[in-house]
Amino acid sequence: METAKSWVGTISPEGVLAYQEEEARGLWQTGNAVFMRNWPYAYTLGNGSDSPVKGLFDVVPLPAGGDKGSSAATLGGWNVAVSKYSTKQEAAISLALYLAGPEAQKARALTQSNLPTLVSLYDDPDIAAQQPFMPRWKDVFLQAVPRPSAPTLGNYNEVSSKFWSAVHDVLSGNEEAAIALEDLEADLSDLKGDGWK
Repeated sequence: METAKSWVGTISPEGVLAYQEEEARGLWQTGNAVFMRNWPYAYTLGNGSDSPVKGLFDVVPLPAGGDKGSSAATLGGWNVAVSKYSTKQEAAISLALYLAGPEAQKARALTQSNLPTLVSLYDDPDIAAQQPFMPRWKDVFLQAVPRPSAPTLGNYNEVSSKFWSAVHDVLSGNEEAAIALEDLEADLSDLKGDGWK
């Protein structure tokens, strides 16, 4: 976090901490940022015919620190679900199963560069031809860590908010990383109590 803090105002604009997803992508795609956190759809947009950075970038996993070659990845949300309040349960379940199936996931990988949740699609030759970064992400996908929604039970939003606040405090220069992480650990211990797995 201290390293990333040093980037604000040097290789990242001063206002970077206030950017929403599309503001960050727009800045990067116009060639005015060295890197950005990858939202998979940005790969397709970045390689669009009207993109100033077309063919000039690649996608790499975040380094985890420590051993060379190690990386950090957290599974995001390509989830589909059916509300228990749906009045059309069978139709909704059918749609959810279709959207989670190989055909729909392949189509989203090809057209939107969405990373599939089905391992076999990382070896699909059509996907490899159109989205060349995806096959390289198979190992990252297989070793990614789920977000802590299950172990944190009903406290996930609060846990996520506390992580966000701690990192933001460091990146904005309001707190040293060691102190922010110590405070975060204390906050999470208080939240945990006896209720988490």
